[in-house]
Amino acid sequence: MQPTLYEFDVIVVGAGHAGTEAASAAARMGAEVALLTTNLDTVGQMSCNPAIGGVAKGHLVREIDALGGLMGVAIDQTGIQFRMLNCRKGPAMHSPRAQADKKAYQAEIKYLLEQQERLALRQEVVEEILTEGSGPDRRVTGVAVKGGATYRAPTVILTTGTFLQAIMHTGESKIKGGRAGEGTTRGISHCLSQLGFELERFKTGTPPRLNARTIDFSKTEEQPGDAPPAPFSFLSDDFKVDQIPCYITYTNEAVHQLIRDNLHRAPMYSGAIQSNGPRYCPSIEDKVVRFSEKNQHQLFLEPEGRRTLEIYVNGISTSLPRDVQDSFFKLIPGLENAEIMRYGYAVEYDYCPPHQLRPSLETKTIQGLFLAGQINGTTGYEEAGAQGLIAGVNASLSLQNRPPMILRRDEAYIGVLIDDLVTNSVDEPYRMFTSRAEYRLQLRQDNADRRLTPKAQELGLIPAERWERLQSKLIAIEKAKEFVRKNRVEMDPLEKLLRRPDFTWAQACSHFPELETIPHEVSQQVEYDTKYSGYISRQATQIERQKRLADKKIPATFDFTAIQQLRTEAREKLSRVQPDTLDQASRVSGITPADIALVMAHLQRGTPTPDVNSQKTKATS
Repeated sequence: MQPTLYEFDVIVVGAGHAGTEAASAAARMGAEVALLTTNLDTVGQMSCNPAIGGVAKGHLVREIDALGGLMGVAIDQTGIQFRMLNCRKGPAMHSPRAQADKKAYQAEIKYLLEQQERLALRQEVVEEILTEGSGPDRRVTGVAVKGGATYRAPTVILTTGTFLQAIMHTGESKIKGGRAGEGTTRGISHCLSQLGFELERFKTGTPPRLNARTIDFSKTEEQPGDAPPAPFSFLSDDFKVDQIPCYITYTNEAVHQLIRDNLHRAPMYSGAIQSNGPRYCPSIEDKVVRFSEKNQHQLFLEPEGRRTLEIYVNGISTSLPRDVQDSFFKLIPGLENAEIMRYGYAVEYDYCPPHQLRPSLETKTIQGLFLAGQINGTTGYEEAGAQGLIAGVNASLSLQNRPPMILRRDEAYIGVLIDDLVTNSVDEPYRMFTSRAEYRLQLRQDNADRRLTPKAQELGLIPAERWERLQSKLIAIEKAKEFVRKNRVEMDPLEKLLRRPDFTWAQACSHFPELETIPHEVSQQVEYDTKYSGYISRQATQIERQKRLADKKIPATFDFTAIQQLRTEAREKLSRVQPDTLDQASRVSGITPADIALVMAHLQRGTPTPDVNSQKTKATS
């Protein structure tokens, strides 16, 4: 009997935050897409914290939304608390964050996918990646699934999260699985190794969940949402939410001593886990050891939904044994009688170091195979969703024989994220921060639609309604700017006054009441553009300089080892990364301006070829 065969344009393996955005983006661009997941009940699941956004992560979500993605729309429909972080700092640092109704968010993502034309959502266990050809001509042809069926497609996107050969640790206990209650995936890791990919191990963790009925909230600090709340999606109008508060409590020296006394039972300290975890989201064990001078650490008690009493304890991720987890909560104010509903644990899993990818997220060794999400060494829903969207777009573009969409570092946080990954790879799970973006003043969360929606329109990623809304907004912004340029307050031009740090739009309205009718999303853009025009102009000069380097392409066949004048370290690193442009080469860790000058000189002379005598000497030795 012949095995069942299904034909698609794009196959996406995994339906987490990367996979859902990848499948949706590819389908919106006209590709026939199969989204394969081991369990349809966990599509878009929030495996860890019940929240979307945060510092810099919120920027990524607004960029995903500006490109027509799902995440912003879904959280606006299902959020239970919305806050704008870093409001005391400048606008470049403002970052939206929302608590989610965890189950409602997951259901909303699944529903959006089910409605998407040209997208088939299927429950399948992928066991093998299929390829044909050899060497540089090797390309992907599809996947084989458990039960004998085959899915064929010229492009495949792997978004396997933390499930590749995953092991969960709680104290001395170890079980196979990438998430509580779910198994692991072994076949894909083996297949990637057989295809010549380098695999490494990372570790991540999750905190315990508590029953709110058993928490004494009178001993904690209430943390309400913003009034009024700010939505994530640029499509959300008249945004109103019945918000639920979060709460704050703290660890103390007694808790820290209990943890120190049991460090020998923690997998990270007993030697059971050898791999690196996220430095910027450490476990409570790491916090106690690394920040021994601190006598307390802040804990956020975050509701997981409207129809559940489950509380996520943000800030106390742990893999300590169950009895230790039971004990340390008894020492925390408000949690003395709290019942643990789910114990914390750590997960160790395989990932593919991302220097093996092109900036399009296509692998360098197999044509048509793309990787996105935690398989690339990142951490977080937002980083995964951003990669997934780009992989989905570029898989579709490759089918159309069109060049990939590569967002530059000056165009988007998504561009910063992917450039960081493919240029410098990772030695710990990668998390986005505003400090990673050198042009963050113009990469604000509030202007993501102005930056990226035109690109989405060119690619066919968005419906006509979204494009028309942006056009109306841009016209309104220009009209308001013209008003600001033409009017004065006594002898001072209004434009000059708005550039002052202490002069606000509200003050402008006190002089010109007609400005009060301008919508906030318009007035905010006018105020920020005016106030920071000098800084943005200086950044534009730097960007132009970088673009000149970016325009200088490096052929895929360029042989860095043939440049004998290059330092050994430079030859090794550039050969490993194989940068596409001089701009990317200049950002490789350890590469100096002198190295770039040498590469540029050889590019101008023509692509270097390996020195024959040198190769003979190496072969002999």
